[in-house]
Amino acid sequence: MNQEAVRFERDGHIGVITLNRPDELNALNYDTLDRLGEIIEEIRLDSKEVRVVLVKAEGRAFCAGADLKERRTLTEQQVRRNVRKIRDVFTALERLPQPTIALINGFAFGGGFELALACDFRYAVAEAKMGLTEVSLGIIPGAGGTQRLSRLIGPSKSKELILTARRITAADALELGFVSGLANDATQLYELGVSLAQEILANAPLAVYQAKLAIDRGSSVDLQTGLDVETMCYEVIIPTKDRVEALEAFREKRKPVFKGE
Repeated sequence: MNQEAVRFERDGHIGVITLNRPDELNALNYDTLDRLGEIIEEIRLDSKEVRVVLVKAEGRAFCAGADLKERRTLTEQQVRRNVRKIRDVFTALERLPQPTIALINGFAFGGGFELALACDFRYAVAEAKMGLTEVSLGIIPGAGGTQRLSRLIGPSKSKELILTARRITAADALELGFVSGLANDATQLYELGVSLAQEILANAPLAVYQAKLAIDRGSSVDLQTGLDVETMCYEVIIPTKDRVEALEAFREKRKPVFKGE
């Protein structure tokens, strides 16, 4: 397995995942997915040091989706294995306690679009093209696209995009609410991601994690159940040192120093 197909680096408390198969438009073969899954697990276990995660890519594509060169060589059983793998890896990414930010630097089709959907926030360069194009290949989105997109922009619009295999522009994605902002180039795109990450990092990390969890768990249930989820998440925060530190900082008229404890 070529571990350099996916790189992981830290920039302070920001973790940076980089897809690094530019000659293959960062398409996801099994080994790449396996390594991505390992990195996500490492990040999950290091939530005290890695507090926000950026997902980006080298070259002119964010991710062109599944590696169709590999897919053509697979048996039906191996295809099922790969689909389970990509679904499991993206679910693990979605369930990270840390906020995640996708930086879409170019093409994001199929599984690449679904990778971005599994993140909490998305930014894109103005020239990016993206879409869930699977039905044009005789399949359907299999890594959460039919579910996550409809929860983000609604069922009707999701059907329109998925059933037509439509490729949309970054401006379209911004209008739909799929991305939060546009950049002129990859440098500005990274700066947008870091800027949002720094805003998040100014706050108590355990509180950020529990707020994210409350939103994620509560958004698909009825209001009363959601309120119960919020209560449980709040209870986790009460005994933390950071909560006490925030109160002391307020009393002393200074900025709190949060340690994730």
